[in-house]
Amino acid sequence: MNGYRSILVLLCAATLSSCGKEAFQDITSALPGSQVRFFNFSLNAPGVNFWANDAKVTGVLSSTGVESTTGTVYGGVGSGGLYSAIEPGTYALSARISATTDKDVAITTLQSAVANGKAYSYFTSGVYNTTAKSSDSFIVEDPIPEQFDYSTPSVRFVHAIHNANPMTLYAKNTTTLTEYPVGGAVQYKAAGAFTAIPQGVYDLSTRYAGSTTNVITRTAVSFSVGRVYTIGARGDITITSTTATNRPFLDNTANR
Repeated sequence: MNGYRSILVLLCAATLSSCGKEAFQDITSALPGSQVRFFNFSLNAPGVNFWANDAKVTGVLSSTGVESTTGTVYGGVGSGGLYSAIEPGTYALSARISATTDKDVAITTLQSAVANGKAYSYFTSGVYNTTAKSSDSFIVEDPIPEQFDYSTPSVRFVHAIHNANPMTLYAKNTTTLTEYPVGGAVQYKAAGAFTAIPQGVYDLSTRYAGSTTNVITRTAVSFSVGRVYTIGARGDITITSTTATNRPFLDNTANR
């Protein structure tokens, strides 16, 4: 785990090298003991950069080598899905507009403590209010096992759909047709437990308690041994279009 974190710190430092003096750039001292990954899952939200107190921890480089005004757009993960390493402590974690207009205006701020040796995922969520320039957010711990398990992948479910009831994630192996519940029912702004399932290709679905009807589906998702994955539900549960940007969607991001 320490070697893994070292690689991420170096990569994140490279990503942030042009983001200004606010970014974490010192990689000569001891590694910070906490890790946070940032998702922009707020419906209709602008592109954002993520901050911890007054330090910018994610940014996107443009082709000219300066910070892009695009930021992390809706459905995206900051720093290419990598964790940002920060010192343990209590922070005001915020998502701030990356565009030139309203530059660095915070659309959501969440006070949260991050502990030494632990990893977290921070999500913007809900619906972006264009008048108030505000949104919702939450944070969950990512209890990634310290030791690699090369015999099986592990998967967990995070619920980030503001207008959906608690849901359970199911994974159906496309070869054996065996279906596995991935933990239990998860409510909005919460995460289920990491669950070990056999390596393979899976069709994913979520269901409400007591129902056999799929609420959200995604096909042909591969899970490999030794890897840890988060499946995050985002979007508007009322949309039935299969192509709309804000449709309910199951996002797959590797924690390790």
